[in-house]
Amino acid sequence: MESTTKRQPIIPPPFQVWYDAYHFAPATRVGDTIWVSGQVGATPDGTVGEDIQAQARIAFESLKAILEAAGASLADVVELMTFHIDLQGEIEGFAAIKDEYFPERFPSWTAVGVTQLVFPELRVEVRAVAVAGSGEKTVVSK
Repeated sequence: MESTTKRQPIIPPPFQVWYDAYHFAPATRVGDTIWVSGQVGATPDGTVGEDIQAQARIAFESLKAILEAAGASLADVVELMTFHIDLQGEIEGFAAIKDEYFPERFPSWTAVGVTQLVFPELRVEVRAVAVAGSGEKTVVSK
């Protein structure tokens, strides 16, 4: 994807339904920076994962698809922010799935406990900031 300083909404076809219903872009890219809207444990067709791990997997798969449509990958994620209905009770199950998607070179991460999400059956929401091309491995001196 061509780098530009103009704001580009990223709306992959499966996510058009969310864009139309709730009037938000799944992601916005300016230059190499991509801000991904919160992804929940429900697919665009409305299927909700049955537990925290299933919902985390759906959210991370959505994040991955949106980043790919923006010309980036999970390796380019520099920051995650997650919102949890039961942060203390479900963080271990969530973190196990997160670590499948981010097995190394972990991004910055903030986890916040909240009282509710957009639909009552949802357990978690994941938003991210990525910088396209930043995921290339480099040697960091200590």
